[in-house]
Amino acid sequence: MALLVIIILSIIVVMLDSIKSINRQYSHLFDVLEWTFTILFTLEYILRLISIQKPWRYVFSFLGIIDLLAIIPSYLSIFFSGAQSLLVFRALRFLRVFRIFKLTHFLSEMQFLKTAIVGSLKKISIFMLVVLSLVIILGSVMYLVEGGKNGFDSIPDSIYWAIVTITTVGYGDISPVTSLGKFIASVIMLLGYGIIAVPTGIITTQMALAVRNRKIGHETCSGCGKEGHDHDAVFCKYCGTIL
Repeated sequence: MALLVIIILSIIVVMLDSIKSINRQYSHLFDVLEWTFTILFTLEYILRLISIQKPWRYVFSFLGIIDLLAIIPSYLSIFFSGAQSLLVFRALRFLRVFRIFKLTHFLSEMQFLKTAIVGSLKKISIFMLVVLSLVIILGSVMYLVEGGKNGFDSIPDSIYWAIVTITTVGYGDISPVTSLGKFIASVIMLLGYGIIAVPTGIITTQMALAVRNRKIGHETCSGCGKEGHDHDAVFCKYCGTIL
């Protein structure tokens, strides 16, 4: 819990440090806090390497890389403190925002989302290919209908308009003027609502299957009745009872 609070505080410090007015007033305090967080994260990283049986697997894993990105920018900033390298320094400091991914250490239910995304990847990829083909066709049609006027100067610009419209974003920087163009735009808008619902339904179905396939007894402890265990847990992390 202490580490969770430290991660959240470090992210807040990075965000506040990017505000120029606050940075000018509390620059020294932010530097002290940043190095305090960096030292604590470094100790945690070293302890993880010591405590696990195969440290190299952790180093090159997704969470291991994220943990490394959380501490390395502070050390690299020592070598980029000159005025000429100020832009590089800012870029390195931005990498500290990756600490937000360290929160995944505390999300035992993250496995459901991972399983659902992996199971839905092929279906969503095919669906996105169909959507991409659709916006290319609709963009080309709008280029012909609008006659290269009203912002539809090229097919790529028209495809951009089709993507903005079909996703219901609607920036309004390009809009049709002709009656036929408005009719096609209306069809695309209505089609957009159905397109948004498809990937949501695919992922939801996969998440339901992941819950159904979960081993019985790994959700609620028979000893203390608490929930939130990992999918491959053998013992309760609260009272030690065999699951």
